[in-house]
Amino acid sequence: MGLLAFLKTQFVLHLLVGFVFVVSGLVINFVQLCTLALWPVSKQLYRRLNCRLAYSLWSQLVMLLEWWSCTECTLFTDQATVERFGKEHAVIILNHNFEIDFLCGWTMCERFGVLGSSKVLAKKELLYVPLIGWTWYFLEIVFCKRKWEEDRDTVIEGLRRLSDYPEYMWVSKRSGLTPCVPGGGHAHS
Repeated sequence: MGLLAFLKTQFVLHLLVGFVFVVSGLVINFVQLCTLALWPVSKQLYRRLNCRLAYSLWSQLVMLLEWWSCTECTLFTDQATVERFGKEHAVIILNHNFEIDFLCGWTMCERFGVLGSSKVLAKKELLYVPLIGWTWYFLEIVFCKRKWEEDRDTVIEGLRRLSDYPEYMWVSKRSGLTPCVPGGGHAHS
């Protein structure tokens, strides 16, 4: 076992990595709170700053996935599609079954330069989760109640608000987030 592999097994190092993530996340959330003063002056500057702040937090998780766990995320698509990635707004639908799927999505966002500006349609309960939920709030994430009758307008309005976003973004949606409608299918608009 090499030195690096040995270090990755040490509980003290696990604590240190967790501590750095929590402390840096709280600092980032505090700075994001301060950027709210920019919203009435320059909404686009507010958004650009918050993209950079979110990148600072999300990149730590991407690093853990790729470097720490040695997970490889492979994308299968044609070259024409790859050439457009990160150069336009996109809606991505994830077949999300496990928590690590979300990290793999962020890894793809990192590869194509949209990690800080990535968006999700998230369960409303996640808004109250420190660090991640709070960061999403400042990124103007669309939070859903999982009741399609109420969420339809929320999603439409949320995406409309993001239409003038200054940076290319990917909006991802878990395939299971949109609630089932009578008849067994998923709700679509």
